[in-house]
Amino acid sequence: MTKVLPIIVFGITLMLSCAVSADIYDDAVSNTSRSDKDKELDERRKPAEVMRFFEIEPGMQVLDVFAGGGYYSELLSYLVGPVGSITLYNNEPWDKFVDKAVSVRLDGDRLPNVTRLVATPESLVDLREQYDAAVFILGMHDLYYADPGTGWVAIDKAKFLKGIYQRLRDGAVFGVIDANAEAGADNEVIGEKLHRVDPAAVIRDVEAAGFKLEASSDILSNPNDDKTALVFLPENRYRTDRSVLKFRK
Repeated sequence: MTKVLPIIVFGITLMLSCAVSADIYDDAVSNTSRSDKDKELDERRKPAEVMRFFEIEPGMQVLDVFAGGGYYSELLSYLVGPVGSITLYNNEPWDKFVDKAVSVRLDGDRLPNVTRLVATPESLVDLREQYDAAVFILGMHDLYYADPGTGWVAIDKAKFLKGIYQRLRDGAVFGVIDANAEAGADNEVIGEKLHRVDPAAVIRDVEAAGFKLEASSDILSNPNDDKTALVFLPENRYRTDRSVLKFRK
């Protein structure tokens, strides 16, 4: 009996630690400080599953690339906790578009571990910060086109992705999500017109920056998605077939 008891205690401790580990993602999503508008998107965006797949943990420093209005930045801030930090990064065109939303989200220092960064994509290579992980969610397609009429300038995607690579510590995860285009699609055209991207091009270009594709997930897949349709149509918003790719430095 004396030999069995420590084994039982160890087993209970292990189960409890696993339960706690699994709950941190759900806890971030269920945080009562979140807005109803954000919560309405959860069913379609599955943030707990996404953050778990990307291995984001308490205490991490995370770069949220083209974070938009900060839906994920807020979730990540709850997950990494007070010891961790989030950089909510947008370039200038993105920041102008989401300025009000980000300002409201960060108003009154309600997310004290979130820092807002506005910089050109190419300037990331010059930053000194080092991160434990980076996420790039629904923005990869924007690297493939320019639209001067809306102020969206061409991005040197090779330099940009290399800058992200250099900002990450060895072993860090780079998580990428975007809406899928048809295989072999012209990303310059599709990126601008439909806001989609061929996942094969994503893998090719991210790996060219030095990352290695470690795993992909079907948690946001939708086999019924019309890949020739604009993602912003009401019936498509956050319902598209999306690649969820985990790269490793």
